[in-house]
Amino acid sequence: MITPIEQLAPISGVKSAKPVEAVRGDQSLFGAVFQSAIDNVKQTDLEVREAQYLLSTGQLDNPASLNIAMEKESIALDLLIQLRNKAMDVYSELTRISL
Repeated sequence: MITPIEQLAPISGVKSAKPVEAVRGDQSLFGAVFQSAIDNVKQTDLEVREAQYLLSTGQLDNPASLNIAMEKESIALDLLIQLRNKAMDVYSELTRISL
């Protein structure tokens, strides 16, 4: 017997983004943005490792969740790399300014 396709469940576990000021009270806004991006990369990496472990031990109910976690990790890493590149561009521009 063919089972009908189940409805998609809403995404749970998506946390609302905290304001950057609330992330680090003692840092500058610039440092807090980078620290937040680094923490996001670390968290998504842990999620991927956990999903890989669960898949390899046969405990993962939905194998697509591994692909989703890997894509989230890739996007978080790309964001961090772009932030770094923009910061380097700004630093380069600032060093070219003659006073």
